[in-house]
Amino acid sequence: MKRKVLLSLGKRNFPEDLVEVLRSSAEVICISPSDPGYNEVLKGVDAVVVGMETIDEEYLSRAPKLKIVARFGVGYDSVDVEACSRRGIHVTHTPGVLSAAVADLTWGLILTLTRGLVDADRFAREDWVKRTSRLPFGSDLERKTLGFIGLGRIGSEVARRAQGFDVKLIYNDVVRRPDVEEDLSVEYVEFDELLREADIISLHVPLLPSTRHLIGRRELKLMKPTALLINTSRGSVIDQEALAEALEEGWIGGAGLDVFEEEPLPLGDRLAGLPNVVLTPHIGSATVETRRKMATVCAENVKAFLEGKKPPNLVPEQRT
Repeated sequence: MKRKVLLSLGKRNFPEDLVEVLRSSAEVICISPSDPGYNEVLKGVDAVVVGMETIDEEYLSRAPKLKIVARFGVGYDSVDVEACSRRGIHVTHTPGVLSAAVADLTWGLILTLTRGLVDADRFAREDWVKRTSRLPFGSDLERKTLGFIGLGRIGSEVARRAQGFDVKLIYNDVVRRPDVEEDLSVEYVEFDELLREADIISLHVPLLPSTRHLIGRRELKLMKPTALLINTSRGSVIDQEALAEALEEGWIGGAGLDVFEEEPLPLGDRLAGLPNVVLTPHIGSATVETRRKMATVCAENVKAFLEGKKPPNLVPEQRT
């Protein structure tokens, strides 16, 4: 009997030619978690390709035959890896392939904030010809300090793109990166020193118990009143209520956010009403090219499992 693979992603994220790659080894079922028939299908599948669905003990109890969870993305905080490991279930992700796209968006948020592009767009559409308000001014990046909290794949790509700007680069991470320090002229500093010194702080850490609310009231009050905070990692790395207070009270100058503690961002959220924040709807990897690369890696992971091989992109906890 052919094994079964469940794809909970739309065809936009998983192209038909990659579905055919999996069909050569298994029956492929495309169904959304919101579909009434999802649970019935889940009972008989050997592999699932998932987005941000929560894969926990309750989910796994509904999938007694499951042997691999292929996460469509680099972050996997929505997957209980320990629970999967206890059941002998592989967990894979898609590292590396989305770093460039997220780095590009990070710089998009930085430039949008520093040059006031949202206000400039509104001015050009509504006020320019009427002369009802003054031309909005932005700020130069020249001689500013850009600080990275986390200098892994994505943080390093952001730092690489910074080489075209006359900015000082500093970072803090749980692991020193002497190779990147030398290659990209990035200086390691202590965490609190980075908060005090940086004009722009960009977050690039995974969501772990140690990084949940890594940026809270204490940290926000250490930052410069003109500082900008950029987050393209995970929403819960920041205490969102504390951030909203900081932006309202002027503890910091502004924020550019692609991720939030609750997604989608609820209607009427405090952040949505603030003029000094730029918001995007978790689109870090949302380019045609990057999503195809992610789907390709997912297909490779599942295909390897179906062929009795070790999946090539196991999460770190399962690589030993």
